[in-house]
Amino acid sequence: MIDRPIPFVKMTGSGNDFIIVDNRDGLVDADAAAPWVRAVCRRALSVGADGVILLQRDPAGEAEFAWRFFNSDGSEAEMCGNGGRCAARYAFDHGLATSREMTFRTQVGLIRGWVLEGREVRVGLTAPTDYRPRVEAGGVICATIDTGVPHAVVVVDDAERVDVVERGRALRRHEMFAPRGVNVNFVEVTGAHEAVIRTYERGVEGETLACGTGCAATGVVLGLAGALSPPVRLATRGGDVLTVDFRLVDGGPTGLTLQGPVRYVARGEMDPEAW
Repeated sequence: MIDRPIPFVKMTGSGNDFIIVDNRDGLVDADAAAPWVRAVCRRALSVGADGVILLQRDPAGEAEFAWRFFNSDGSEAEMCGNGGRCAARYAFDHGLATSREMTFRTQVGLIRGWVLEGREVRVGLTAPTDYRPRVEAGGVICATIDTGVPHAVVVVDDAERVDVVERGRALRRHEMFAPRGVNVNFVEVTGAHEAVIRTYERGVEGETLACGTGCAATGVVLGLAGALSPPVRLATRGGDVLTVDFRLVDGGPTGLTLQGPVRYVARGEMDPEAW
């Protein structure tokens, strides 16, 4: 592992928190980072976070930067909506991007980001795929869709009363979704454009205070079902409202975006004793 202090910034997107490292000079070996990620994401024993974002140079030279995104268990994820929003604000504030509108590379391709006024940041997400409007898994009826990572959406009468950890863990690992598994979103519709959402995230293996791709998946699923109309505003467990917008063209979603507030939490150096 690394034997010297590592400069970092901790940021949160609606309660989904991340350790961000400017890794353009290769301080962290991203290909061997999993044990280090698990160590620094431990709450109370280290910095603590839902994940780690390593910002790197785009090897193709087509984007302002690239990223490697890791869940707290050390697994590498294809995409993260809230992480993307944090990365975009960090990149603009620290000169990785020279404009408030930028492009960065992820495992699912090039993503656009917009740093708006105040703390608001919007990212464009890849076109959803693998939509299945009705899936039965373990006696639970849900819809599934991939918004950069796979998601299941379960409509409930009262989101507050759902045992997210128990029910989410059972669906996340159900054989129907093997081998990748799914993130599981429990949603209560509260208005023509509003809903309350709670999410069990794979890789974190528990409930998170917000999940950007989960909000996007839920907004699209509800829009396709006619239960809500875009823009969809989702109240997250962290207290913020995330806005999912898209257009339905020929029965399919296009122009999918996710917007909400991003905050700095801390900045400094992690000591090697942290891992």
